[in-house]
Amino acid sequence: MTRFQDLSLSDLTLKAIINMGFEEATPIQEQAIPAAMKGRDVLGQAQTGTGKTAAFGIPMVESINPTSRDIQCIVITPTRELAIQVAEELNRIGLFKGIHALPIYGGQDIKGQIKALRRDPQIIVGTPGRLGDHLKRKTIRLDRIKTVVLDEADEMLDMGFIDDIVDILKKTPDNRQTLLFSATLPEPIKRLAGKFMKDPLTIGIKSKTMTVAGTEQEYYEVPEKQKFEVLSRLLDVQLPELAIIFVRTKRRVDELSGALKERGYQAEGIHGDLVQSRRDSVMKGFKEGLTEILVATDVAARGLDISGVTHVYNFDIPQDPDSYVHRIGRTGRAGKAGMAVTFVTPREINLLRMIERVTRHTISRKPIPSAGEAFEGVQRALAENLLRAVDDGNASRYRGLAENLLEENDSVSLLSAALLILSKEKPGVDSLSVELTEDRPRSRKDTRSDPSGSKGRGKREKRRHY
Repeated sequence: MTRFQDLSLSDLTLKAIINMGFEEATPIQEQAIPAAMKGRDVLGQAQTGTGKTAAFGIPMVESINPTSRDIQCIVITPTRELAIQVAEELNRIGLFKGIHALPIYGGQDIKGQIKALRRDPQIIVGTPGRLGDHLKRKTIRLDRIKTVVLDEADEMLDMGFIDDIVDILKKTPDNRQTLLFSATLPEPIKRLAGKFMKDPLTIGIKSKTMTVAGTEQEYYEVPEKQKFEVLSRLLDVQLPELAIIFVRTKRRVDELSGALKERGYQAEGIHGDLVQSRRDSVMKGFKEGLTEILVATDVAARGLDISGVTHVYNFDIPQDPDSYVHRIGRTGRAGKAGMAVTFVTPREINLLRMIERVTRHTISRKPIPSAGEAFEGVQRALAENLLRAVDDGNASRYRGLAENLLEENDSVSLLSAALLILSKEKPGVDSLSVELTEDRPRSRKDTRSDPSGSKGRGKREKRRHY
């Protein structure tokens, strides 16, 4: 592995990188940084979580003149969440050089953005729609741009932003440097690169072999009406520390997250209809571990870079291999083990086989856990929590009360009652009626028109009682 000290970086940038805790460059950084620092265009095939922000951020910061008042670099991202995350990391990289990156995205007061632009940020990180708004208002000028970055390019293609990106690129100087990063390289992205990039260095791995090496992949054949019960059992058996559950529609996000909370799980949902303050609150709780389970649509989860996700559950199987690759890429990062679980109804087996062919990876079929196995998982978790409390030493405050209780009760009965209380009296498998809207697979065309899948079914949605 290459150390950052070996990449001929300036002292101030190297100081910032060390301050961030970086020691060795990831493969994408090792290849992209030297080429980009020489001014070469780079076409990088890399998933979220591989360190690509630093791969383009470090050479970008190195190229900037901190005394200039011009916008010198622009990063285009598919979502507001990614824009915020990228800007935060760029500000950390440019900390000691006095370089400022400003996130620009929809859902935020444009007047406040215009005011922030007057503070002369050297880097703009923005979503295509809001960047277009500023260009029309002439509150952002791109005539002195040195570097343009297209981050998560395939995601922007899926979200219908390709024409907006072309319009933005046409307003930048012809001699600019262009860095494009994408998890997959469909033909429209290749055509975009061919039109706007100059002899780019292509780095990364091919889409057809791109699965997450550290992630165990398995599937369960489950009838639609049994999905929730099977999910509950798996959560009790597998005990994920931090999990993302993917569903196709906004309505299912609300229903599934609500049903999970009723059963005592620490779950929240995120989708495109949430106001920005609520989205920020949900993501903050998930990143800090206050929420253990995040239920999301593909669109809402795009661009989220969250470390520590141990499990990904495809409650609804994705409709294409690229989406599958993006979903499971949320776990198994930085050399850590991860688990990707996919629910497949009998009529979706052919879709699963197609995903296996394209990704060249066999997904293991697993038997559905029994209710007894799920209860054993609950017991294991309770025992671990209890032993952890003993090790912490904080329980000593209750020693006197415990001794008094033991004088009048036998220890096994007392401990059993304590475990019952610790379990928060989670309802049993037959004690809770759960309703979820049945979801049917739809074509990519339908999904494009409404990415969350909440419209255009053509039939009234049926209600399932579990």
